[in-house]
Amino acid sequence: MSQDSRLSGILHVLLHMAEAPGPHTSEALARAMNTHPAAIRRTMAGLRERGYVRAERGNGGGWTITCDCARTTLKDIYFALGQPAIIAMRNRRNAPDCVIEQAVNSSLADTFEAVEALMLQRFSEVTLADLSADFRTRQAQGKESTSLQERHQHMESTP
Repeated sequence: MSQDSRLSGILHVLLHMAEAPGPHTSEALARAMNTHPAAIRRTMAGLRERGYVRAERGNGGGWTITCDCARTTLKDIYFALGQPAIIAMRNRRNAPDCVIEQAVNSSLADTFEAVEALMLQRFSEVTLADLSADFRTRQAQGKESTSLQERHQHMESTP
C-alpha cells in the first residue's frame, strides 16, 4: 500500500520557513527533505496559487512563507495540496450487482466518510502557529537549532 507523506513533508518545510524567515531555494529545501528540487517546486506551486508562499527568482531568491500562521490551518494546506487521499482503503467494485458487495460497500463507505470527516475537522482545528508553538516547546527542552541546514545536515551526508 502506497503512503502519501506530502502533507507531513510540506508542513515540515513551512515550519522551517516560518522559523527562519527569508528565501529558501528549492535545492536547499530538497536537500533537507531528501527529495528532488522539482518535487519541492511542484508541491510549492499549489501553495503559491493559494497565497501561502511566494517564489522570488534570481540571486538571493527562493521560497518565502506569506501566510499568517495563526490563521492557516492544516486543512488549508491539505486543500492546497489537492486533497490527497486520507485513507488508502477503498471499496471493491468488481461485482456491483452482488447484494453482498453492496452491503459490505455501504457499511465501509459510511465508515470511510466518517474517518475522513473526523480528520478534516481536526485539520481545521490546528494552525501552523499551533505546530510552531509545539516545536518551540520541544526546542526549549532540547536546545536544538532552527536552522534548516543544521537540523538536516545528516541528510546531506546520507548516500
